Formats: sequence, structure tokens, C-alpha cells
Amino acid sequence: MRIIQVLPCLKYGDAVGNDTLALHNALLHHGFKAEIYAEAVDEKLKKYHAYTIDMWKAPKKDDVLIYHLSIGWKYIDLVKDAKCRKMAIYHNITPKDFFKGYDNAVYDNCKRGLDEVRDLTNVFDYILCDSEFNKNDLISYGFKCKIDVLPILIPFEDYKKKPAQNIIRRYQNEPGHNILFVGRVAPNKKIEDIIAAFAKYKEVYDPDARLFLVGNYSGKDIYYRRLQDYVDALKLTDVHFSGHIKFNEILAYYRIADVFLCMSEHEGFCVPIVESMFFQLPIIAYDSSAVGDTLGGAGILFKEKNFNEVAALINRVVTDDVLKNEMISAEADRLSDFDNNKVENQFITFFTDYLKRSA
Repeated sequence: MRIIQVLPCLKYGDAVGNDTLALHNALLHHGFKAEIYAEAVDEKLKKYHAYTIDMWKAPKKDDVLIYHLSIGWKYIDLVKDAKCRKMAIYHNITPKDFFKGYDNAVYDNCKRGLDEVRDLTNVFDYILCDSEFNKNDLISYGFKCKIDVLPILIPFEDYKKKPAQNIIRRYQNEPGHNILFVGRVAPNKKIEDIIAAFAKYKEVYDPDARLFLVGNYSGKDIYYRRLQDYVDALKLTDVHFSGHIKFNEILAYYRIADVFLCMSEHEGFCVPIVESMFFQLPIIAYDSSAVGDTLGGAGILFKEKNFNEVAALINRVVTDDVLKNEMISAEADRLSDFDNNKVENQFITFFTDYLKRSA
């Protein structure tokens, strides 16, 4: 019996890719024969029994295909036509309208993905979702198979590596607080709202504050260019876009930050929230999609994007040590729910139960 994980793209450092690799290692650890297939495979990851789709070996009846559903894929018929047991892991698909006028290719991929979800309602025997939000999404599309919720497996050991010292030395003794967001520079992340709240915080409370937006972007990207124009229009000099950086540099930004601020309007899970918990970083977030599920009662959620109020929240968190310590304590409690052994064991329990049901 082969356990075959399939996804459109296996990228180094990508949340879906990291989850795929973590599940792959869990399967190997528990004695299963596991493989990964993707249309594109990062060269660094080919050592993990990861193959490009042109090397596809059709599964046999007793095999299990696990499809990571996160975007549209031109090879989806390989999944639909496979003559084996089939389950999915649903990471959610960003609504296409976020990308309208910004990126036609991503718009089309998201549209295709959402169309595919509706076309896959009877394809899978079983589905795991990263969050209750994702589960409810599938139920609304008409999925009838058994669906369980399992958090993404996060490699916490990697976060214990040494952070980039040049970044820490540059900012650790500077006046002013450091506001952080980590994630792709993408329209659904609503980075313009983070900038607006930061501008108000800087104006009213902390003129020396800095905003670090740590995530990939393309210099030709329309959304990124509009964000830069917005920063210029607000006459802000302390907004830093990191672009693609090394992992130890990401760790350094988490180390120097005082608050993690999230204004995203669509998340299927949001790994940086959990990373912020690991780094004992107070979290302030807009209550949308799966953000509240992932916080699980920790952090501060707000339901309206009133930038004056968000600025006041930031100020209270960085000036009220009692509140800050209460937040960090609550986040530590929530972080225990994402313990690797706990999540891995739950995955194996879910998976072996599914094998018994589908035998």
C-alpha cells in the first residue's frame, strides 16, 4: 500500500508544502510507504520521495491518495480518475475577487480552484480541514463525506535556530516599538489596512515606531506598487518590506517585534499567528475567516476596522505590562494545542481510522 500525497506545487517554506512534508515524515515514522507528487517540486525537496507529475505512477486499488486542495490545478483529473481510496486536506482557496485588477493569473487559478471544489463533492471518502472555518466552507459546498479538523503540523524545532544577528543589532536598542506582519504581500492580507493603522499609531502614540512587512513580493506586482504609493502618500518613512529573505532573518524579525498585527480578510489557518505565539509576541488581529479559530481565545480580536481603535489597542498592549503578560500566557496555553507530537498522533489516529473504514 502506497500513501500518495498530491498537490500542485511543493515549495520550500510554503505553509501547504511544509504541512505536506510534515505529514510525509509522520507517515514514514509510522511505517507507511509514502510518496509526494507535484507539478513543480523545489529542488531542495526532491530528497523527500517527492516527484514531478511527469513521473506519476497510477495508484492501485489498495493505495491511498491524499490531495492537498488549495488552488486550481490543471492536472485535477489525475485525482478524479485515480482508482484507489481518496482523501483530501482542505487548506481553503482565496476568493478570486481579492485579485481582480491585481493579478489575472492568480485570479484565474482561484476561480478554477473554487469551481473544482464544487466539482469534487463526491470524489473523496474523507477530508481533513485545517480549521472549523474550512470545514464549514466544505459543508456549504455540499460535501457529505466525514470531515475532521486537524491543525497544520508546524516544525517548531526550526524556530529555535539562531536568528540573523545583523537585524537584531540594528533594531534592538532603537527607540520606538516594532510592529510586525508576516505573510505574502497579497490583496487578501489587506496590508493597506495594516499600514493605515500603523500610520495612526505612529501619529498619535509613537513617532519612532517601525512597521515590518515580512513576506514575498514581486517588484512588478501591481498590489505591491500600490502599497508603496500609499506609504509615500502618507509620508511614512518607517515601513519596511522585506521581500524574499532567509529563514534566519524571518526569525530575527519575530525576535525584535513588540506586536503582531493581522488585518487579513481571508485565511484558511494563518501559520504566522502560531509562530507569533511561539515567539511570545502579543497578537492583535481582525476577526475574519479562520483567524479566530487559530487564535482559539488567545490574542485580541477586533470586528471593525477602526484604525484609531486599532492604534489604541497597539498602544495599550505595548504600554500595559499586565495585559501583555496575560496575552502571552493565554497564547502559550493555546500553543500547546499545536504541539507536534499531539498533532502528529491525532493525524495518525484519524488516518488509521479512515483506513479501517475504507478497507
